[in-house]
Amino acid sequence: MEDERIWAFEESLWKGGSDVYRRGVDPQARMALPAAPFIFSGEQAIEAVENTPRWTEVRFENGSIARPQHGLIVIGYTAHARREGEVYTAHCTSTYLLDDAHEWHVIQHSQTPPLTAEVV
Repeated sequence: MEDERIWAFEESLWKGGSDVYRRGVDPQARMALPAAPFIFSGEQAIEAVENTPRWTEVRFENGSIARPQHGLIVIGYTAHARREGEVYTAHCTSTYLLDDAHEWHVIQHSQTPPLTAEVV
């Protein structure tokens, strides 16, 4: 998968609905997200997206792509997203796997909001 297609697909996961997740997220995927239950399967993520307002804007920075072996892509980036009344930033990773039908699917995704230092 070429770089532009990777970033376009990743953006579609932020802005698109459950139909995008059904096509692009493996049901056995694992996602670490900053909301309960925090660790989601692909199926749980698809269900959660049906009831979550989608982001209207998303911008990626510090993006990097690794291809550690054939059929595997790992990306990392910082996302800045926005929707009505809400702004969100997170450091993210996603892992894509090429299946036997030559389709790419997300098998791992994590979002870590920036940590702030606690004053003791």
